[in-house]
Amino acid sequence: MTGLRYVYAVCHPFGAPLQSQLKGVAGDPPRLLTHHGLIAVVSHVPERDFAEEPLRRRLEDLDWLTETARAHQSVIDALTVVTTPLPLRMATVFRDDSGVRVMLEAREDDFRRTLDRLTGRVEWGVKVYVEAEPEEREAPAPKPASGRDYLRQRRTRVRTNEDLWRQTEEFADHLHAALSAYADDSRLHAPQNPALSGVPGRNVLNAAYLVARNDSEEFVELVDRSKDESKVSIPGIRVELTGPWAAYSFAGEET
Repeated sequence: MTGLRYVYAVCHPFGAPLQSQLKGVAGDPPRLLTHHGLIAVVSHVPERDFAEEPLRRRLEDLDWLTETARAHQSVIDALTVVTTPLPLRMATVFRDDSGVRVMLEAREDDFRRTLDRLTGRVEWGVKVYVEAEPEEREAPAPKPASGRDYLRQRRTRVRTNEDLWRQTEEFADHLHAALSAYADDSRLHAPQNPALSGVPGRNVLNAAYLVARNDSEEFVELVDRSKDESKVSIPGIRVELTGPWAAYSFAGEET
């Protein structure tokens, strides 16, 4: 099959086969391209979509972008089952196999160093949300009888909110410290904007943790215990766990 080369990830050599029915971007099955003991996972993609100019237009097509991202992620997920991939940016494309090999050679030292750091590890994501403001969870306050009564109710709501945020921040700080101590590395990401993410509640903690595969069961149990504790101690708190993922948050060089 002719076409450009789409690169999903770089890996150390691995013996387990990929899923036989796995399809990549544009429906082409991924294959392994070896160079100097590194493996680039690639597939063929058509120039009409992935050459520089049409790709720029395609990236503005939300439906196409969603489909491409889903196919890209399916390959990364399949790799994560059998090895430790170093994911590359979506729509990393080269003219041919030679172009991929030139890239591998130019970045060989960085790839090896990062893969050595990530081998045998996966990424887990943990988010903490406040599901609602206190006044949204409680029964409506009685109608104030006077201006002074209104101000008293307002001060009460403010104090309640302040207590909630203080408890939430303390809980999130404690959880992050506990998970970071257990993980090999951690990253704090900016809180998600609910208007953009569509996820209800205010995001207080948005973190990623690099965890050894063999320790992942204990890490998940630690998060589950924190969920139970939060339900008892702070009504309205929600803890979400995602993963295991390829180590996207840790794919760059250490700073």
